[in-house]
Amino acid sequence: MQLPHPLLEGRLSRRYQRFFADVELFDGRVVTAHTPNTGSMRQCAVPGQRVLLSANASPARKLAFTWELVEVNGHWADVNTQRANRVVEEALRSGAIPAFAGGTVRPEYPWGISRFDFLVERAGERTLLEVKNVTLCCDEKVACFPDAVTERGQKHLRELLRAKGAGWRAAVLFLVQRGEAESFAAADAIDPEYGRLLREAVAGGVEALAYRTKVTPEAVMIDRALPVIL
Repeated sequence: MQLPHPLLEGRLSRRYQRFFADVELFDGRVVTAHTPNTGSMRQCAVPGQRVLLSANASPARKLAFTWELVEVNGHWADVNTQRANRVVEEALRSGAIPAFAGGTVRPEYPWGISRFDFLVERAGERTLLEVKNVTLCCDEKVACFPDAVTERGQKHLRELLRAKGAGWRAAVLFLVQRGEAESFAAADAIDPEYGRLLREAVAGGVEALAYRTKVTPEAVMIDRALPVIL
């Protein structure tokens, strides 16, 4: 998926009140950027890190800049969680995720008390698919989720397990935005209940997949599958 162009480079001064970040651009200006990420952003919101912002001069916007990427351990990471589903949707439609290749894709599908990111249908098979954006590493090369306690994520796992019991195919896909990651695991130290539910869901037939992205200042795309460690 192509990123907005051009992106402006700077250094993060601080992230605050969840949705705001002060950035010193390389031309010397200090600007406030919208931060489209509700997580803790630990490891990705460290003052001094190199960041890339997009600009939009629309008078309808309260802030003219949006924080898009951050450099962590020599790799660009996409911190704009609003883009994660679009990256996955592009991959689903192009057949880049073999487990769902050839299926028709319907975003934002309501089921039970949840709304899942995708319904994928192929050959009489219907799959409820939930996507989680991953920007944290719990070990040097192990990406993990979540980066903060997520009651919403817990609810999604319970609903996926319930859907599986009702005869649906159900899956959660962890979109890993850390280029150094070689595997994925639940962040048990941060949200032990989420880790417990993930293992329970997988034991009950819910599929857990992890795909690492390739992130450049020009585009974000699916790179390759990673093993999921339970």
